[in-house]
Amino acid sequence: MRVVTAGGHGKIAQLTHRELAGRGDTAVGLIRNPDHAPALRAAGAHPVVADLEHVGVDELAEHLHGADAVLFAAGAGPGSGAARKDTVDRAAAVLLADAAERANVRRYLLVSSVGVEAAPPAGTDEVFAAYLRAKKAAEDDLTGRDLDWTILRPGRLTDDPPTGRITLTRHAPAGAVTRTDVARVLIALLYHPGSAGTILEVIDGDTPIAQAVAAVDRH
Repeated sequence: MRVVTAGGHGKIAQLTHRELAGRGDTAVGLIRNPDHAPALRAAGAHPVVADLEHVGVDELAEHLHGADAVLFAAGAGPGSGAARKDTVDRAAAVLLADAAERANVRRYLLVSSVGVEAAPPAGTDEVFAAYLRAKKAAEDDLTGRDLDWTILRPGRLTDDPPTGRITLTRHAPAGAVTRTDVARVLIALLYHPGSAGTILEVIDGDTPIAQAVAAVDRH
């Protein structure tokens, strides 16, 4: 399987690259900064410089030709303002979907966030509120497309050692999940056609990843 990941230098993307490479799959990471290329190669991925805030849809589609799936794991990151939450967390996800359609890549996994379905509580930091709105807008755009999409909303992300056991459901209670476990869930979802058309939330739990993913079925 050839998977192209947007946000290729992020922690979840890097972990996903390693998981794919370990399976013998081909991981391609889209990066904004060419200085990040060595880190991607070390993770077993092929780096491609494509700034999603500036690249055109035709150029991006060229990078997707021959891919079996795309994964959007990009984010504006800490320290960014509300404007970049929109241009990265929403607009870049939309751009990737446009390019996937143009390149005839049907499978699209979107890493979103818990908490996007409800309005941000009063007093929520405006930048974080903008982040949640951007993620929800990206979800709304994707679910309206004729693609084999899956949306994964992780709980609070940690760098703890993976447990390999999760709770994976449409609505999960508040909780944390390791980034490595998220990467492994993403890979399992890629290989499970029954997960297409589903929105899922994931936190630490008691069910082995393979079993939790196998139980997912949009029907």
